[in-house]
Amino acid sequence: MKQLLLIFAFILFSISIFAQKLELSDTISLTINEHNTIFIKAIFNEKDTLNLNFDTGTTELILINDILNNKLKSTTELYSTLYNLKIGKTNYKTKVYDAELAGHGTEGRFGWDFFKGKVVELNYDKHAMIIHSELPKYVLLDNKFTSLKIEFFKDLFLVSSEIKENGIANNDLFLFDTGFERTAMLDNDLLKEGNFPTNKMKVLKKVMMKGAQGNEIPVITSNLEILKIGKYKLKNIPVQITTTQKPLKDKNVHILGNEILKRFNIFLDFQNNVVYLKPNKFYKDQYIDQRKEYKSE
Repeated sequence: MKQLLLIFAFILFSISIFAQKLELSDTISLTINEHNTIFIKAIFNEKDTLNLNFDTGTTELILINDILNNKLKSTTELYSTLYNLKIGKTNYKTKVYDAELAGHGTEGRFGWDFFKGKVVELNYDKHAMIIHSELPKYVLLDNKFTSLKIEFFKDLFLVSSEIKENGIANNDLFLFDTGFERTAMLDNDLLKEGNFPTNKMKVLKKVMMKGAQGNEIPVITSNLEILKIGKYKLKNIPVQITTTQKPLKDKNVHILGNEILKRFNIFLDFQNNVVYLKPNKFYKDQYIDQRKEYKSE
């Protein structure tokens, strides 16, 4: 009898060890539209199903004013009250903030901070956003992945990448921003600090863009010779250059947007603070500002 009890105890111990090592994941359908906006369906306050942009350039939950004022089934108290947001199988608690605009086709956005201590996979080949309990082992074994160290500044995270023009290379920090729908936004002050030859960049166009609050931002689009992300080099990229409406008030940084980031399947490892990127089916896609039909508009 004693021997049977020992065997039973050993089996229970083995099951417990196995359960601790088991990698858990939650797979959510991910949509990307023609504007490079990525979004998932989430349930807000157990009542409203919303299309929400996963925006790594922000934190918490932001809903656009039209949704807040006209479409939610219950009144929402901004800035202070915690509400339930169900993403996949998991319920998250978040405050709610307001904005005039969100990504094309979405009703708001939520930030990277929902997933502190987890690993987020953005798999564009499978149209899936997958929340992992730990980094899958195959990522470290696949030499097609390149890795970037995450550096935090206040509530946002940055990565280092290199830009090159006319023989001059600058290695600087970029806000990793899946919520920005274009390629990259270069900070004019940071370019000046690095003596970057912006005067040698071909100007493609000058436009007014709108910020999240509906404010107008003057933007110059120019051709960048090389953008190097980890071990991958992207060439002849139409990038925006701006002097106003910077993403961080106390720091000059560039922005990596989703027209670049969508070209990679991504793992955001918030346990070890590393980003892993591997080229996917969008890697060689033409940029929006290079399309003939766009230029003729």
